[in-house]
Amino acid sequence: MDDEYAKLIRRMNPPRVVIDNNVCEDATVIQRLESNASFAPSLRGSVGVMPSEEYTSIELSGTDRPGLLSEVCAVLADLHCNVVNAEIWTHNARAAAVVHVTDDSTGCAIKDPKRLLTIKELLCNVLKGDDDLKTANMTLSPPGVTNRGRRLHQIMLADRDYERAGVTGVGRIENKSSRPHVTVFDCIQKDYTVITMSSKDRPKLLFDIICTLTDMQYVVFHGLVETGRMEAYQEFYIRHVDGFPISSEAERERVAQCLEAAIERRAFEGLELELCTEDRVGLLSDITRIFRENSLCIKRAEISTEGGKAKDTFYVTDVTGNPVDPKIIDSLCRQIGHKILTVKHNSSTSPKASQGTTMGFLFGNLFKARSFQNFKLIRSCS
Repeated sequence: MDDEYAKLIRRMNPPRVVIDNNVCEDATVIQRLESNASFAPSLRGSVGVMPSEEYTSIELSGTDRPGLLSEVCAVLADLHCNVVNAEIWTHNARAAAVVHVTDDSTGCAIKDPKRLLTIKELLCNVLKGDDDLKTANMTLSPPGVTNRGRRLHQIMLADRDYERAGVTGVGRIENKSSRPHVTVFDCIQKDYTVITMSSKDRPKLLFDIICTLTDMQYVVFHGLVETGRMEAYQEFYIRHVDGFPISSEAERERVAQCLEAAIERRAFEGLELELCTEDRVGLLSDITRIFRENSLCIKRAEISTEGGKAKDTFYVTDVTGNPVDPKIIDSLCRQIGHKILTVKHNSSTSPKASQGTTMGFLFGNLFKARSFQNFKLIRSCS
């Protein structure tokens, strides 16, 4: 009944949106997104696609290590599970994945309880490893309930990946200069908590921030977003869902850590490989095994199949977290096929001179000249 009532309220009070293509030469401006402030929408399924009976959705989390994805894919292949779609993230020595699988003989979702229990037991053994101090998890989720990227944020947030262990990934010392800068402070006059964030710009950056704030039970009332050529600045005025601003230093620190993690999870500097070929049962297991045998560590991956074709993107480093040797790339492409596996991007070869100075100049002046007090770009209660 509550869900039907919520739908009725949305229909009666739809958001009002104004789109302007004239005010800016190289961007579309969307203004005045409004909603009923007294209505708090449910968090369940708020960014999802329609449920599907075509596959079984598996969620995984555990300690990251070289070869982990290869081991997971090998187990699924041995259990006659075909991976049709997946997304894998790693951050701060933790790994999370949302994987959609079917039975490799029928092409349908796996529903047998005993078989699902076997899958869970074997995957948990792989995820746990020998020295995992945290619990490894494998759960089944209804397909299509939540956007996959948002669900990965939720999994990693619950896994407390924002608690830094002093290293990034496996064996790589953390580079503090490349980290986002997040500040959290009080706006006593307006009874808000103010959050400012400066980082490299990238696709879905705003999505990642807003999803994290929402999942942490905060409401954004006002905000500012500004991007330069490669940089991004965001400023939000928030309160907790109970209507109060953040009240303790410990909570401020936790919010800053969680937002830094949200920015970093999807970001990656290094080698991006794209695989395009005819799909077949066991393909992902074979490809990730070849990666492992060539001493590559998969830091993030996006797996998709459509119309009998597999299109996968892998973000990789060597096992120490450093850039991949070009000789290994050549060897990899020869083994898999130059037309099948291609280098899509390699940021480790891009010049990065004077980047820090540019960022400091942009954000220092932007915060002084365009703070929320003078620039009300975003006003939202959802």
